[in-house]
Amino acid sequence: MLRKKYTPKFKADRVLEIIEGTKTLEEIASKHNIHPNMLRNWKREFLERSLELFESNKERKESAANEREVSEERDELLKTVGQLTIERDWLKKKSSEVLGAEYEKRFGKKPL
Repeated sequence: MLRKKYTPKFKADRVLEIIEGTKTLEEIASKHNIHPNMLRNWKREFLERSLELFESNKERKESAANEREVSEERDELLKTVGQLTIERDWLKKKSSEVLGAEYEKRFGKKPL
């Protein structure tokens, strides 16, 4: 079964109908053959994102810059974790080669 896709304008118009309050949510859902939960979700998203309209350009730019910084820092940390994991695995392997049978007595089970 294919999902029906609705345009942003259609969604906005239905949410505005709900907000106007002249018809109940169930009436609107029935009229347009849409599940009431979908309309509730659209309304919730509409109200949550409406705050963005009133943010200043400065606030939006600061928010975007902050998101970029966090993303770059996360990428750098992931890169560091990957490098440290490679180094740790290499050290385990070399320790096993150097210590041989003594490895398990000192450090536990050998790495794969």
